[in-house]
Amino acid sequence: MAIVKMKKLRAIAAASCKEELMRELLLLGCVELNEQDYLLSDPETAALVSGVFGDVTAARTQRQLYADAIRILNAHVPVKSPMLAPKPQISQQALMDDERSEQLQNAAQSLLDMEERLRVMEVEISKERLIVESLQPWSKSDLPLDYAGTRHVAAMFGTVAAATDMDAFSAAVSAASEATEIIEISQDKNARYLLAFYVRADEEAVLSALRSFGFAPPTCGAVHGLARDGMAEAEKRIADLGTERIEIQARIAECGKLREEFRIAFDRASTNVGCEEETGKLLATESAILLEGWSVADKADEVAALLERMECAYEFTEPDESEYPDVPVQLKNNKFTEGLNMVTEMYSLPMYGSVDPNPIMAPFFILFYGIMMADMGYGLLMMLIGWLVMTKKRPKQGFLRYFGLMMIEGGFATFVIGVLTGGFFGDAPYYVVHLLNPESTWAGLPVIIDPLNDTVMVLIGAMVLGLIHLCYGMAVSFYMKTRDGDLIGALCEEGGTWALFLGAGLTLLGLGGNIPLYVGLACYAVGKMHSGKGIIGKVMAIFSGIYSDATGWFGDILSYARLMALMLAGGVTAQVFNRLGAMPGNIFVFLIICLVGNMLNFGLNLLGCYVHDLRLQCLEFFNKFYEAGGRPFKPLKIHSKYYNITK
Repeated sequence: MAIVKMKKLRAIAAASCKEELMRELLLLGCVELNEQDYLLSDPETAALVSGVFGDVTAARTQRQLYADAIRILNAHVPVKSPMLAPKPQISQQALMDDERSEQLQNAAQSLLDMEERLRVMEVEISKERLIVESLQPWSKSDLPLDYAGTRHVAAMFGTVAAATDMDAFSAAVSAASEATEIIEISQDKNARYLLAFYVRADEEAVLSALRSFGFAPPTCGAVHGLARDGMAEAEKRIADLGTERIEIQARIAECGKLREEFRIAFDRASTNVGCEEETGKLLATESAILLEGWSVADKADEVAALLERMECAYEFTEPDESEYPDVPVQLKNNKFTEGLNMVTEMYSLPMYGSVDPNPIMAPFFILFYGIMMADMGYGLLMMLIGWLVMTKKRPKQGFLRYFGLMMIEGGFATFVIGVLTGGFFGDAPYYVVHLLNPESTWAGLPVIIDPLNDTVMVLIGAMVLGLIHLCYGMAVSFYMKTRDGDLIGALCEEGGTWALFLGAGLTLLGLGGNIPLYVGLACYAVGKMHSGKGIIGKVMAIFSGIYSDATGWFGDILSYARLMALMLAGGVTAQVFNRLGAMPGNIFVFLIICLVGNMLNFGLNLLGCYVHDLRLQCLEFFNKFYEAGGRPFKPLKIHSKYYNITK
């Protein structure tokens, strides 16, 4: 339950063992490499060393190849897996074994080629279907579509709008030339499909008459022969393409047995991408490579053993305070506090050398969440969701693990507070009993704290909890200052404020009259004077401190009223849905409305309580002691999407 200690690592190794060294550091997974550009900025050093460039492009190309192969298999050969199924496990050695790399790359490329062929075939099939559709209206014609007539008589296929007045059309064409004939081959809702015969000597007049009615050539393009023959050829090509498509799909299906190998290869390629990117942080001479970075202190012996085995020159040093902003941060927590990583990482990691906020924040975060949800039914649902995530999905790290742990812990607190307030999906048990037995005199679950009737008490309790929470944050700040040797600062800042609180409390209790208050004010004033310089500065420090503390503490403590507000909002909303469901007087209608309403209320409060709880921690609590600005520790390690890696 602390920030993991880090050591700075510098090492020089033979250039010939670069790949082996990077692979071994990768398997250890406890060393983060740093950029060394500051060395290249020195002209003398830059004349001796140069940057090392990993083949990142090739590694990314290979990863994308496997990603595309997996995508193709998922699209054409889908497999169903349980939503909460855990990732399968694989050892480091099995993951990094690339013995079948060439065969898998060829298989993946073959899948991409087959997908591309399927895409081209779909375009070809669409074109052939368009040909069939365009030839269909002309299929009854016994003349080829490219028939143009005889030496003296011309023939022309064309279309006019379906709404065309054929009598007027025929009359207009006959007026242009008496030796004409219009044959209607077919008709649909859009057009009439015609064949016009006319004497070539009158061609100009006839064409003018035809154009005046929108007569246009067929849209089927250059087709030779009968339309029905062209349709038959197009349909044959469609059938051939369909057969080829089935064959390709069968070949893709056969590749489904390679899905797991592709997934392993993808995770291996992802790891190689990371390794090549980290290789770019090395510097090199003609015969040696230089690396610099950070190592987990507890793993320093393992790293040293590796470097000695590879005959490297190296050194480990403790970071000094001036380097703290550059030292990466890794939190080490137990199961009780690990879920709070979701809060800490969302806000900001603590600065190296400060304190891990998770164990400090965990009791309050969980308690506040339970107070705001305050329902046994909702608590049971949260614990069930968390249990399913942790036992079925079994996440090793990351958001899903933090979420599962927080749901279990927050659900337990919600259930306990729900026992005190008597809430079980609002007041659902009361309505269930009375709908089943209208004569029942049961008054509902026992209530120890009634938020609706004891609102003032709940509000006061919320603000008292807020005061305790803030004072606890000050205690952490007091510890950090004394740890860093600033005992005077701790006594003047936190000590003076506590003296004022204690004096005010004793005065309110009537112990010692006003003397405790005066003593507290004196201690507070002395503490504030410590931050000022000169007489005027010290006097101004007292007044500015009083103003800032008075407004700040009032606003901070008032913020904790949200504990009461959300407790009331969630409980009242559940009761409203229950009352609506009970109005028809039917138990089945009640259960449906109760279920739907409480699920909506549950989802809304699940998010709302998290946001407000997060605000209390980040804005009110953290500003008392928290030193943000830490950057996450990103060691060179195996990156996996589909598998959990074991040593």
